Amino acid sequence: MMRSLWTSATGMIAMQTHIDTLSNNLANVNTTGFKKSRAEFEDLMYQTLKIAGTQNEAGNRTPVGMQIGMGVRPVTVHKFFTQGDFKNTGNPLDMAIEGDGFFRVSQNGEDVYTRAGSFKLDDEGRVVTAGGHPLQPEFTVPAETVSVVITESGNMAALDKDGATLSETDIDIYRFQNPAGLIATGRNFYRESEASGAAVAGTPGDDNFGTIAQGFLEGSNVEMVDEMVGLIVGQRAFEINSKAITTSDAMLQTAVNIKR
Repeated sequence: MMRSLWTSATGMIAMQTHIDTLSNNLANVNTTGFKKSRAEFEDLMYQTLKIAGTQNEAGNRTPVGMQIGMGVRPVTVHKFFTQGDFKNTGNPLDMAIEGDGFFRVSQNGEDVYTRAGSFKLDDEGRVVTAGGHPLQPEFTVPAETVSVVITESGNMAALDKDGATLSETDIDIYRFQNPAGLIATGRNFYRESEASGAAVAGTPGDDNFGTIAQGFLEGSNVEMVDEMVGLIVGQRAFEINSKAITTSDAMLQTAVNIKR
């Protein structure tokens, strides 16, 4: 059987992964705090037919060997945590992190992290995500609150009609040594892993931690034009690999027809 059939099949599988990744990026182009991904690949093992540097009949060493590759495979889907564009919403509970860092949220008793700062109030007055998961540390806005003020350094205060502070807390943000190693769990949440390292808490604005912008949301960092170009390239690569399979099949058919 011709090895090109299997080699081209690995190329089609790899391009399918590439297109799947780009499609997810495009699907989340308007998702708050979404971070784009990129599929990365590596070549497979090689069949060595002649080793470079071996001696020929005349005693000379061959300068180049003969190796035939076996194709390609996806090796990782890398997530990029570059800053997305900011949108001014005017909502006092909307927060965007300018720079590095994540908000910490409690999801069923487990700490998860997010860049999406579109927070709400639940029936108890707690600051929560759209899914009802409380921001950490938990903060309850009293019923008589007139306004909520959040400073760049993370101080959140509920004020009454006279401007007096009814309740306040300090919001820490969290950084990771390798944010690309975080595990995406959906709902704009990430969970730490061995690859990401442990979460490091810090005060917004200190030691290279980002600051908090009240009344803003961070948009997706997906560049639509780049993704569309990537889709075109991926589609053509998928197509050319399918053509290679068709060519290999035609060559096999020719060999079969020799007996006729």
